Amino acid sequence: MTKLIIDGKEIDVPPEYTLLQACEAAGAEIPRFCYHERLSIAGNCRMCLVEIKGGPKPVASCAWGVRDCRPGPKGEPPEISTRSPMVKKAREGVMEFLLINHPLDCPICDQGGECDLQDQAMGYGVDTSRFAENKRAVEDKYLGALVKTSMNRCIQCTRCVRFSAEVCGTPEMGATGRGEDMEITTYLEQALTSELQGNLVDICPVGALTSKPYAFAARPWELGKTQSVDVMDGVGSAIRVDTRGREVMRILPRINEAVNEEWISDKTRHVVDGLRTQRLDRPYIRENGKLRAASWPEAFAAVAAKVRMSDGKRMGAIAGDLAAVEEMFAFKDLLGRYGSSNLAVQGGDAFDPKAGRATYIFNPTIAGIEQADALLIIGSNPRKEAAVLNARIRKRWRTGQLKVALVGAKADLTYDYDYLGAGTDTLAELASGKHSFAEVLKGAKNPIVLVGAGSLARHDGAAVLSLAAKVAAGAGALKDGWNGFAVLQDTASRAGALDVGFAAGAGGLNLAQMTTFGTLDVLFLLGADEVKVPDGTFVVYIGTHGDRGAHRADVILPGAAYTEKSGLYVNTEGRAQIASRAAFPPGEAREDWAIVRALSDVLGKKLPYDSLQALRQTLFKAVPHLMRIDQIEPGKASDVKALAGKKGGKLDKTPLKSSVEDFYLTNPIARASVVMAECSRLASGRMLTAAE
Repeated sequence: MTKLIIDGKEIDVPPEYTLLQACEAAGAEIPRFCYHERLSIAGNCRMCLVEIKGGPKPVASCAWGVRDCRPGPKGEPPEISTRSPMVKKAREGVMEFLLINHPLDCPICDQGGECDLQDQAMGYGVDTSRFAENKRAVEDKYLGALVKTSMNRCIQCTRCVRFSAEVCGTPEMGATGRGEDMEITTYLEQALTSELQGNLVDICPVGALTSKPYAFAARPWELGKTQSVDVMDGVGSAIRVDTRGREVMRILPRINEAVNEEWISDKTRHVVDGLRTQRLDRPYIRENGKLRAASWPEAFAAVAAKVRMSDGKRMGAIAGDLAAVEEMFAFKDLLGRYGSSNLAVQGGDAFDPKAGRATYIFNPTIAGIEQADALLIIGSNPRKEAAVLNARIRKRWRTGQLKVALVGAKADLTYDYDYLGAGTDTLAELASGKHSFAEVLKGAKNPIVLVGAGSLARHDGAAVLSLAAKVAAGAGALKDGWNGFAVLQDTASRAGALDVGFAAGAGGLNLAQMTTFGTLDVLFLLGADEVKVPDGTFVVYIGTHGDRGAHRADVILPGAAYTEKSGLYVNTEGRAQIASRAAFPPGEAREDWAIVRALSDVLGKKLPYDSLQALRQTLFKAVPHLMRIDQIEPGKASDVKALAGKKGGKLDKTPLKSSVEDFYLTNPIARASVVMAECSRLASGRMLTAAE
């Protein structure tokens, strides 16, 4: 540790700290524009100037290391002042310099009210300007469907350049020209390709980069703010939902170091308009091949009439990608009263909840990626399935301490990897220890074997899962203090469904069997849109959007989206999280658990909970670890070893592939979004240039 005296206060800090970090540890406030704790140091805004005693001029604290400070003539600790007249004058000069060319756009700027430049001009600027010349003008750039540019406001802090190159792994932005001619640009004007580009708006300290879909929509002080979690993928990123009245206006990230740090994917951020369009706001009944609007009693009566005519064993339920734990638990309870265990979650057939939690969660945890030194990716494209988790892999890879290999379809993952092969033959070779990368895994201290959900949604998914567990066991990834077997669930509902046993029980049918002709009379879809239901099955769809499931349904019961209900979700690493209600469902739509409870009453199998609190108490008695919000119930390595010893069945020779083909259109809310449709169009290669 190194001793410093900061504003008269003595403090010990690690020698690798910068002066800015040391000053903040001492409680001093240091203004900054270019410095960001998750990006490399640029040192080009000069706003963070401090005075070192004995120094001829102020120094940029972000680029000055603690170990660079010289002790006094008698060996006394270096003295730093953050509030001296020299520092005050220097900061005022820098602020005046930054504002020379900055336009007076505040009344029409979307950054107004949450702008670093506004705040710091108030705190550190002067009330006059000596500049009388014309301001320079810079042409706005085209960056795609999500980021709007007003480059006259740019102060060239280069945060966006560093973020694109370092965090996204798509170095598409940079600076051209020098001095007054310097501009931040994309070189060739085309849409940005990263799935994390929306974060550019958050890290821009001025209004140069703002959100295009949110442009001129609202001011920050008009909005109600609700803390929640994201359900667009299996990561469970911490988000803040901003609403005005009954309408969700925007979604922003919250800092959660264990999950998403401070980033969210573009789908998480910009799916907002999909919450408003193609919504189901009243029940519907299909008569003579056409859907007609109905009342709740009519819809329930139609379901009850069909259920009475069928045997309980010929009823089943499939949960979709966005289902919360509560409604799945309630539906399992309801079908259990009919003696049916025909339950499935989309893409979950390969998993057996009885085999133990460790067989279907991301055991090393998302933050644990930063301890890994070898990573084998099997049948997954983390960039599309979990963009924020992929950024964490890239962060570790950039340290030079992570070797990555891939089995499956080739893809641009934003980091280098060894391509081992596409099929199960390569996997079998790794499991037997004959492959050269098996030695890399064995030699690693903390290896991770990452299995994608797409490679497990096949008919031989159980065999692929067992083989992947065998690779992990053989590589020494299952040891005291480290469980390197990681299943990357690509949906928000799957881990929670398996936790509560929402899967085929003894004698029950799985998803593949339930969607075979003639096996079921009545099938309930809890927002399940990715399944093909055969003719002859009566389909009851509980969901939010007029998507594929609603098109096939005989009765539609309108539910609530994730921003319109309080619900438990379990992310891919097994972390119990709670999504809070920020708005209310439209029209006659109701919360999903309440629909299940009301339906049970009509069917004569009344469930014993009348409130969400009572339902959760019953749920917590059955599955106690779900009450520990934001905590992970760790899986047992012995369960993975047992899975490795199983013979999962015959392996198919077809290549392994990712479950996500189009990152932007993976669920009903995203498919209803105009913004996501435009992003999908741009990503598919039909790039619109500014000239066009």
